[in-house]
Amino acid sequence: MKVTEYFERANGNTLISFEVLPPLKGGSIDSIFNILDPLMEFRPPFVDVTYHREDFIYRKTNEGFFEKISMRKRPGTVVISQAIQNRYGVDTVPHLLCGGFTKEETEDALIDMAYAKINNVLALRGDARKFEGKFIPEQGGHFYAIDLIKQIKDMNEGVYIDADIKDGAKSNFCIGVAGYPEKHFEAPNLESDIKYLKQKIEAGGEYIVTQMFFDNKKYFDFVKLCRDHGIHVPIVPGLKPLTRKSQINSIPSAFFINLPADLVNEVNKAKSPEAVKQVGIEWAIAQCKELKAAKVPSLHFYTMGDSDTARKIAETIF
Repeated sequence: MKVTEYFERANGNTLISFEVLPPLKGGSIDSIFNILDPLMEFRPPFVDVTYHREDFIYRKTNEGFFEKISMRKRPGTVVISQAIQNRYGVDTVPHLLCGGFTKEETEDALIDMAYAKINNVLALRGDARKFEGKFIPEQGGHFYAIDLIKQIKDMNEGVYIDADIKDGAKSNFCIGVAGYPEKHFEAPNLESDIKYLKQKIEAGGEYIVTQMFFDNKKYFDFVKLCRDHGIHVPIVPGLKPLTRKSQINSIPSAFFINLPADLVNEVNKAKSPEAVKQVGIEWAIAQCKELKAAKVPSLHFYTMGDSDTARKIAETIF
């Protein structure tokens, strides 16, 4: 089923969903199952599988020079998504990036997804490579998420890049997009960011998943701003419980978001790592209760390999 169909069938009740990270290359699919096994009792209708573009490393040759080598540190999302669907019988939402893919490679990935009976995809631009000052797409790839969305929408209508394909099979992808309650870090302001978000919805985006936030007012204000600008698709709040004291500095730096002063103060007062984690769990529980009372479509947890914390929160909420 499509993600949006799950929202429609829920009749205003809040669902729960999780996002997992593929194992590092050389790892085992069991690492994914170990994360999801304890969470399946909450009956998530869908699970997101993230993707990270390739990066470059420099390797010294026998001649003493350094050569630039492209390396993917994690496997692709299609086979992992299929393994999750086969094991648990839940739908998956593989993330598809502009970065690291040509348009032809994107088409191949979408064909693989369609063959695997994957009906949902989250279309993202992706981040810049580690040592690049700005996002640079693969030669022949998409620069913006809206162009990726248009390609997916074309395939839903049987239109392929491959000119030899006439009257191609129509895919049936439900397209999700990213939203930023505190604006994307490259946007000059939130109003401008909303304008581009609306363009992504008009191009074919059917629902929005937000960047993590720790102040529910940011989410509610974002939803209102979207509605005021004519964006009426479901908006799913993305949640990441704070679990370590170091995160009060690393999370704002990495994700360009603010942490509420009350949360930071409570973390700083905690006397042990266990106490810090408990502060983060209690804060997330309070967030979830308020969001659920507001009948958000789903509480979407970025697990980051930590199912224990997500489980503790879910036990209290559901």
